[in-house]
Amino acid sequence: MELSIIIVSFNTKDVTSRCLNSLVRDLKKYPLKYEIVVVDNASVDGSLEMLKEMEKNFSEIKVIKSNKNVGYGKANNLGVSESHGKYILYLNSDAIVKDIDFRDLIMVMKRDQTIGAMTVRVVLSTGDIDPASHRGFPTIWRSFAYFSGLEKATKTIPFFNRMFGGYHLTHLDIREIHDIEVPTGAFLLVKRDIVDTIGGFDRDYFAYGEDVEMAFQINKLGYRIVYYPLWEVLHLKSVSGLKKKDDSIKKKTSFHFYDSMKIFYKKHYAEKHNFLINELVYTAINLKQKISA
Repeated sequence: MELSIIIVSFNTKDVTSRCLNSLVRDLKKYPLKYEIVVVDNASVDGSLEMLKEMEKNFSEIKVIKSNKNVGYGKANNLGVSESHGKYILYLNSDAIVKDIDFRDLIMVMKRDQTIGAMTVRVVLSTGDIDPASHRGFPTIWRSFAYFSGLEKATKTIPFFNRMFGGYHLTHLDIREIHDIEVPTGAFLLVKRDIVDTIGGFDRDYFAYGEDVEMAFQINKLGYRIVYYPLWEVLHLKSVSGLKKKDDSIKKKTSFHFYDSMKIFYKKHYAEKHNFLINELVYTAINLKQKISA
């Protein structure tokens, strides 16, 4: 098995169906040995029934039912444990693959053993690149520059975009192939042996932040992460998470979103700074959460 595609489904029946159908069509165009493992996180919108029907119709699709919502990272880990591919693609259920030759991506990784992970150009329905797909590690300085607006104000100004744009690596040309530090988990291709080495997604994160943590661990092992814009995927980001219309879902999502920031900071940056700096960072995150609410 060359490629295992792992998808987590949670109350996104229609878009998950669209994701799977587009994926199957694409893989017919560019054939290779693959499997699609879908983990349903206790959906209540008929997703599981739809998935079971697709499982009957497509031998490449395997559906795993979780009796409760275990979170994004743990569900992905469950899917990986039931997969067999040499390469693992983490794909969001709201990501639509229209035209990607996975054989090309895999060949690039085989030729260059320094590459541990890859992503493609991930675009939103507006046609703009998904900012979460092209990031640097969220240091204090980079986060300050981003949230203060300095990154946005200087993104087209040479030298200053390198100084203030590290959060989204605004000094790099998104039309060109280059290394990045953090891709989005919406489309993340990783070598299986690396996933096995780091143990998959960190279980401390319920939702959000898992991709940043995995990227950090891949970097720590000495591997590169490559942004490869020769292929493109559509990310329908508004159908889940923070963009949901349901207030209770938005509230829970917001908690996990900002909690993931605290978890990552505590794991990797807190010990490098004193108590006062750390408290200021946590206070800033809490304040940002209240403002966004």
